[in-house]
Amino acid sequence: VMVWLRRCTHYLFIVVVAVNSTLLTINAGDYIFYTDWAWTSYVIFSISQTLMLVVGATYYLTFTGVPGTATYYCLIMTVYTWVAKGAWFALGYPYDFIVTPVWLPSGMLLDLVYWATKKNKHSLILFGGVLVGMSLPLFNMVDLITVADPLETAFKYPRPTLPPYMTPIEPQVGKFYNSPVALGAGAGAVLSVTMAALGCKLNTWTYRWMAA
Repeated sequence: VMVWLRRCTHYLFIVVVAVNSTLLTINAGDYIFYTDWAWTSYVIFSISQTLMLVVGATYYLTFTGVPGTATYYCLIMTVYTWVAKGAWFALGYPYDFIVTPVWLPSGMLLDLVYWATKKNKHSLILFGGVLVGMSLPLFNMVDLITVADPLETAFKYPRPTLPPYMTPIEPQVGKFYNSPVALGAGAGAVLSVTMAALGCKLNTWTYRWMAA
């Protein structure tokens, strides 16, 4: 019974994190949201996706102890996103809004660190967290490049009425937004270390909770 409960806890966490990452990705590629908020949207969602990825992948990786598990977790996120995008297509979204597997390279880096440091958790947290945080915004930009021009798409597919909190703002052209990839990578590299540590700790807490 305890083994069954522990496995359920484990898989429930994986599903929750992966689903939330999927929703964040859809919003980051949403032409309505992107058209209004431009690079602000890109930076915020790049960071949020990075943190969701690293906490779930680290938890999964340390849970199994098998290098390659983080990449598998990223594959789960990718498939979830494809399925969810398919559902959104049925609601009238354009089919050229594709999702490239942007998480897989970051997951591979996490696995590589875990393998190269002989499963050292502290190295995984420090080096793995930094590499994921720096790499995902870059790959997220690749995903954005593959998508049709947001402005063009916005004209083809008129927006619904926006709620007050989504009121468009003027595009921000300043020192922080001249390089959204650098801003997302810098913030992500710092924050991902903390989230990687949380992923490892969650694994420990899960075992302790189930052993209690």
